[in-house]
Amino acid sequence: MGILNEARREFIAAPDNSKHQIVFKWPDRNIRKFARVIVEPDAAAVFINQGQVKGLLGPGQHTLDASELPFLGLFVDWATNSNAFQAEIFFVGAREFPNLRFGGRLDEVQDPNTGLIVTLRSFGEYAIRVTDPAKLILNLVGTVDVTNNDAVTAWVTQQLLKATRTTVTTQLMSGAWQILGLSMHSPEIEVGARDGANTELADYGIAITRLGNLDINLDDDDNARLKKLAGDTAYSRLAGGFLQAAQAEALQGAGEGMAQGGAAVTPMFLGAGFGMANQMMQAPAQTPPYPPPPAPGFAGGGAGFAPPGPPAAPAPAAAPAPAPAEPPAATAVAMTACANCDHQVRVGAKFCDSCGNPMAKHCTNCNASLSASSKFCAECGTPTAPPQA
Repeated sequence: MGILNEARREFIAAPDNSKHQIVFKWPDRNIRKFARVIVEPDAAAVFINQGQVKGLLGPGQHTLDASELPFLGLFVDWATNSNAFQAEIFFVGAREFPNLRFGGRLDEVQDPNTGLIVTLRSFGEYAIRVTDPAKLILNLVGTVDVTNNDAVTAWVTQQLLKATRTTVTTQLMSGAWQILGLSMHSPEIEVGARDGANTELADYGIAITRLGNLDINLDDDDNARLKKLAGDTAYSRLAGGFLQAAQAEALQGAGEGMAQGGAAVTPMFLGAGFGMANQMMQAPAQTPPYPPPPAPGFAGGGAGFAPPGPPAAPAPAAAPAPAPAEPPAATAVAMTACANCDHQVRVGAKFCDSCGNPMAKHCTNCNASLSASSKFCAECGTPTAPPQA
């Protein structure tokens, strides 16, 4: 930079058109001895030499003399016979800088009610104040251009979005909050985001003093999907079930097509439409043996519709009390005649209870069982008794 005029070198101050800047850097590194530095009441002057803060001047008028400001002796320009100093001077505003807008994408989260993956965005306004000018210049000058307000506020916005993301997603994933209706938690989000951001900004000498008009909303496409799903669920609930709602929508579409008339309504179209309507209006062939799962609900919209399960089987009727037992009636016993004495003997008895003759006998040839009156074996034909002489 060229040699400044004499009047400019006599006074060192931030120009009036730089009042809106957070940091203003004095353009000349050669500081004339006994020059007067004017610091506004809401600002501070920071002296930097070789990347280190050498001194700090508060509001007021200061004469640059090593006898009055001992730190000036650290960067005396000996080439000028000690009549100048080599240093960088930054004027840092200590007032509040309001009405700074921020916004951007927060994160992709899963809606706990519907299971949809949605993208959250955040918008709002904030105000900042420089709490430590030396930290701001020393720690931030190597990261962003501190003389550019947009660069400083963009960096602050990143820290604010990060703190807002942590505050919101922590509550959503724990199930304490729901995506639809986040505006009711705006005061809590503002406090959590401001405190979280200030923790990160403390090492850079900046603090967010106010955070307001915070709005957490959904991406346009995600918002439309959630609204459509909520509308479909409400319509299904009113129609009595998802199947009934689909039938009504299909019939409505067919009706709109037929209402157009003309060549568009062909016999094939009519036949297909009525056939489809007939099939959809028929009851299902069988009811599944298991109840359908419950449908998810919506924030502020009540529980979602769940189709009714199979009708419960009627409870079995109580069995009537048994009647008093009646004595069993006498049953007729089959009788047969004894082959020896013709006495009537119960069928199945082994011996005659009159003469003791066996009631059953066996074939002498094949040992097959024979009745007492059998004359020949039914198996081999052998006579049951030897022929008489």
